[in-house]
Amino acid sequence: MIRAILAVVAVFVVWTGVDFVIHGVVLAETYAATAELWRPMDEMKMYLIHLAVLVSAIVFVAIYAGFFANKGMKTAVGYGVLFGFASGFSMGYGTYAVMPIPYKIALVWFWGWMIEAALGGILLGLIVGKSEPAAVPQSGAQ
Repeated sequence: MIRAILAVVAVFVVWTGVDFVIHGVVLAETYAATAELWRPMDEMKMYLIHLAVLVSAIVFVAIYAGFFANKGMKTAVGYGVLFGFASGFSMGYGTYAVMPIPYKIALVWFWGWMIEAALGGILLGLIVGKSEPAAVPQSGAQ
């Protein structure tokens, strides 16, 4: 349980940092050019953005920690990449399908989520670690 909590904190911190780079640096000019699509900065609900990242980190870690029998770096990174592909495709291209966002935003959102989730997978592999082997019952008298 302690490792899972540490993993949630680590994933949240890394995802928040990558989000800053993606949204505050890489896409800053594109967002400014499409300002009519977004709330003004003073109306943004930053607490809700952070809550969404935290909930995503909790669910990301809980799925891996609770449902994967064979844990390890390869499994964790594979899970991260698949999670990132599904989430990134949905976020980037799903939004592009229904909103007049520039293609650059869709592409960066997709690849951003791929990178974030892959990094999250690496953190899972490092923090949650490998599966513990099942205890083998000892037979015989003591």
